[in-house]
Amino acid sequence: MTALAGILARRIGATGPITVADYMAECLLHPEHGYYSTREPFGAAGDFTTAPEISQMFGELLGLCLAQAWLDQGAPARFTLAELGPGRGTLMADVLRATRGVPGFHAAAQVRLVEASPRLRNLQRQRLGNHPAEWLDRAADLPEAPLFLLANEFFDALPIRQFVRGPSGWHERMIGLDGGRPAFGLGPETGLASLEHRLKDTQPGEIVELCPAAGPIMAEIARRIDGHGGLALVVDYGGWRSLGDTLQALRSHQFDDPLAAPGEADLTAHVDFEALATAARPCATAFTTQGALLLRLGLAERAERLARALEGETLASHRAASHRLTDAAEMGTLFKALAVFPPQGPAPAGFDA
Repeated sequence: MTALAGILARRIGATGPITVADYMAECLLHPEHGYYSTREPFGAAGDFTTAPEISQMFGELLGLCLAQAWLDQGAPARFTLAELGPGRGTLMADVLRATRGVPGFHAAAQVRLVEASPRLRNLQRQRLGNHPAEWLDRAADLPEAPLFLLANEFFDALPIRQFVRGPSGWHERMIGLDGGRPAFGLGPETGLASLEHRLKDTQPGEIVELCPAAGPIMAEIARRIDGHGGLALVVDYGGWRSLGDTLQALRSHQFDDPLAAPGEADLTAHVDFEALATAARPCATAFTTQGALLLRLGLAERAERLARALEGETLASHRAASHRLTDAAEMGTLFKALAVFPPQGPAPAGFDA
């Protein structure tokens, strides 16, 4: 049993079962034993690898997509260039490198990174080098200005609640104890206004997930874009409308039981892009797969240009990275992309096909 498992067992024993959201929050963010407080999650030595760490092309193409939208919207003289959950800072570093040649873009951009972890903030400072940036705790702290924003594998780590369909309502999936260890159980059936519409497209026994924090965050982003202009690109794994149990744990790049090692595994869940699009109203939204987006933005051509200077194992690794980002059997269709842009604006590059 992990140290956090013991803490959770004592809490549950004293006050009763907790929600899946409470469990995720403790496992990820507990100040002493939480996953993000104690571990280096990224890369080969960690538990997972994100798209920016796989290839520089991911950040380059998304950065140029933001820059093109900035130009299309009149190149505002001052704007916020932001990222939610920047990890080690790789994505923003690639964006800044790729956009150096866009006249006026860097002079107008004010880089804002939304990151609560002091440890990760230090890594991001090192990766960005001398480029000026400011760190914020919350999306709500973003300036009231044109906003050009990236969120890659950010929403999947937000805590979710799970509900199991009953004959006429919903049972919340809870975490209690079995033999002193965390175990899943169900709360009593109840009506739930936020899931009333899902009674029409679900069957008893099916699971629907809600992410309480995602909607308010997206609403903050959309309000700025609606009022000042900009573009938000959200890339994550998930689909259009939640259905099924998608809570998962990763340890050393392998799937694990989410209840097996609290605090020692990364916990995530699939993103409900329909819910994000709904929260983004009245902004316009466009939705596609990661693979389709990257290919429309020119990944194949960029990959070939980079390949000319490579050979041997380096070339093979480069081609494998391109395949991993776009192929349907890899990240190409599991990962989706949502664009949020001004209501009267055209869809951004890559979403207009």
